[in-house]
Amino acid sequence: MGKIEKTRGLNRDVIKYCAMLTMFLNHFAHVFLSPGTVLYEIFLDIGYFTAITMCYFLVEGYGYTHSRKKYAQRLLIFAIISEIPYCLVLGLYQLNMLFTLLLCLFILIIRDQADLGGWRNVLIILIVMFSIFSDWAVMAPVFTIMFAVWKYDKKKLVVAYGIAAVLFGIFNYMSYQRMYETGEALLHAGFSVLGIAASGVVILCFYNGQRAKRGRKFSKWFFYVFYPAHLILLGIIRLYI
Repeated sequence: MGKIEKTRGLNRDVIKYCAMLTMFLNHFAHVFLSPGTVLYEIFLDIGYFTAITMCYFLVEGYGYTHSRKKYAQRLLIFAIISEIPYCLVLGLYQLNMLFTLLLCLFILIIRDQADLGGWRNVLIILIVMFSIFSDWAVMAPVFTIMFAVWKYDKKKLVVAYGIAAVLFGIFNYMSYQRMYETGEALLHAGFSVLGIAASGVVILCFYNGQRAKRGRKFSKWFFYVFYPAHLILLGIIRLYI
């Protein structure tokens, strides 16, 4: 995306595979580990790498896609497939992350509709508000908007990641404050932003702006299939242990 392009470093697919792994660890912690344990906190926090990374690549993919309609259809189909496993396995009765990414895609599409005039901002605000019913509510749309606006300026992308980390830290502090004393809540909130920071370091310092040269079609579909598949796998494992 923009000036972030090098001949060496990590390609897009490698980073996405890393994001799938960190998401799996986060969900594994939710399902199998006890809150408050060291391993739970590590897996939980490292998993925050995934959402913001996928928002970044959504913006990038939007610029490359040959069909926005098919892009949206893929997200919708796998979001629907994933919803029941998501709710049952994680116990989170909200729309899953693929629905959130679909909303973010709608925001990108609306931004490009110059004929809508001032209605563009109204519609975008409504979509951001609707995201309260989904995973990474409000934050994922805000991350997406920042990446879309500042995608060609690396310095501003650094600012975007900084804003994202602060917003996410504040959100988590408010959540942790209900469970811990102020100092401990601040500590937990501070650790929670490490996944966001790691995404920023990987994207801004190591991403070479390229796709893998081989297995592109496999990778494309793997990232969609993995989401419902890993949730179903976690559910099956939980049934038998």
